[in-house]
Amino acid sequence: MTDEGRLAEIIEKLDQVYGRHVWRPRADPVSELVLTILSQHTSDVNSHRAFEGLIGRFGSLERVRSAAVEEIAEAVRSAGLSNVKAPRIKEVLNLLVERHGSLELGFLAEMDLDEARRWLTDLPGVGPKTAACVLLFSLDRPALPVDTHVYRVARRLALFDPRTTPDQAHRILEGMVPPAKVYDFHLNMIAHGRRVCKAPVPICPRCVLECLCPKVGVDLSAVAARFGSLVSGGTLGQG
Repeated sequence: MTDEGRLAEIIEKLDQVYGRHVWRPRADPVSELVLTILSQHTSDVNSHRAFEGLIGRFGSLERVRSAAVEEIAEAVRSAGLSNVKAPRIKEVLNLLVERHGSLELGFLAEMDLDEARRWLTDLPGVGPKTAACVLLFSLDRPALPVDTHVYRVARRLALFDPRTTPDQAHRILEGMVPPAKVYDFHLNMIAHGRRVCKAPVPICPRCVLECLCPKVGVDLSAVAARFGSLVSGGTLGQG
């Protein structure tokens, strides 16, 4: 089987288990940018709580832009690292107004994808994952965010060299996955990483991808010790 054929089968099997998804904007692009900055090194629950606290306290991102860093830090404390994230958010919002004249990023939808990505990553604290989240979730652009789950599953599947960094993995995976499948692939890889291809010990005997997976970096003795009695091909996500 060719690499392209194997990837197509991986995508199809994930679709069969986790479904195909209708894209809906999660937030406007600037809100998505702030939310993703808040999500760095914390859970979705904490970052969403922090964003709600930010808007609840100030009413709008325009008012956040004008607020004192100390007040912003207090509002986003639930996201952790508030003394780092607060000045970063304020700086990014001010730079958006300085460079574009308003708190608006809809113009990125008309740019070439790489140009839009460069525009975002030129902002302080905005890396490939944050840029991809803004482009995919707010603008329906086929940029592929690689979080810890996507990276772990893709590495075990040998979709890239095991020495590849998460930042490098964004462009590699995005270049492999058909643009029309990027949204489904991202969501389904996360679901698979949370339910089956877990860290540190994946539930390999119940994985729909087991026959396609070289299990790069997986401690097979740990898998056998924990799940040796399970039958390959069992119900995905149980156990």
